[in-house]
Amino acid sequence: MKLGVVTFPGSNCDHDALHAGSVHGFESVRLWHKDTSLPSGLDVIVLPGGFSYGDYLRTGAIARFSPLMAEVIAFANAGGLVMGICNGFQILCEAGLLPGALIRNAHLDFVCRDVTLRTETNKTPFSIALAEGSLLRIPVAHGEGRYVAAPDVIESIEANGQVLFRYVDVTGAASEASNPNGSTNNIAGIVNAAGNVMGMMPHPERYVEAIVGGADGRGVFESLVRHLAGIPA
Repeated sequence: MKLGVVTFPGSNCDHDALHAGSVHGFESVRLWHKDTSLPSGLDVIVLPGGFSYGDYLRTGAIARFSPLMAEVIAFANAGGLVMGICNGFQILCEAGLLPGALIRNAHLDFVCRDVTLRTETNKTPFSIALAEGSLLRIPVAHGEGRYVAAPDVIESIEANGQVLFRYVDVTGAASEASNPNGSTNNIAGIVNAAGNVMGMMPHPERYVEAIVGGADGRGVFESLVRHLAGIPA
């Protein structure tokens, strides 16, 4: 299994994503944003967190036009697995691979803390190792993580089971208090209609070993391993 992590100017979670891949048995390889082709044999591409191009114009707006993104888009459109974390989620929305957008947090402050997520579906390659309804403690670190979309888009992704994770409290209840950024319907992560592209604002790659504070992020990477091995939920 091979997992590639794209490094943009300003990425700061690429090493974490590479390490998380290696911990789960992937051959983890770095992909440079100026490359014009992908290495052979890639199973998963990760767009990591950070502040690509200094977040100028809009988060992810410039990174979307990096040379390698044309290959990432083609890879995704051909059914390849693509995961965007935090800034990577923003880039995927800018690239049109995911619906909606990420805007300034409702309270206009940068938020950096652990949050609780509820797994809304395990019928995706990114969640098959998780039980539906299971709660995960995962860190967030963002100033522009408020997920928004047109009402009809929200209605569609909710009806189609494209909401993957939702911000909740420790009892599993979605509330305004448990929503760190004001995201519509407490949405923390989504997949595209085909199910092969996922974006989430929280950072599972930062919590794959208990020694760093938590290991609940392992479920996302274990899901990828199970999917590629053909093991169902």
